[in-house]
Amino acid sequence: MNEILQAIVFVMVAIAGTGVVTTRDPLHQSLVAGLFGLLLSVLFMVLQAPDVALSELVVGAVAFPLMVLLTVAKTRAKECE
Repeated sequence: MNEILQAIVFVMVAIAGTGVVTTRDPLHQSLVAGLFGLLLSVLFMVLQAPDVALSELVVGAVAFPLMVLLTVAKTRAKECE
């Protein structure tokens, strides 16, 4: 049963990773990257690495997408001036 769950999560991570690479708009890409980080956290939990999962959750699903969103917002605000 555990192997099936791992395989499903691995496939979901692969699909999300492909989505990050193929997305061109930085705003959408940051949202997809956040989903990718969340799925990586789930994968690490399934692989029984909770400490790595917590680190990935903070960095990959929260901090990185937030920084990209703030950068995109600041850049677009300067373009409007």
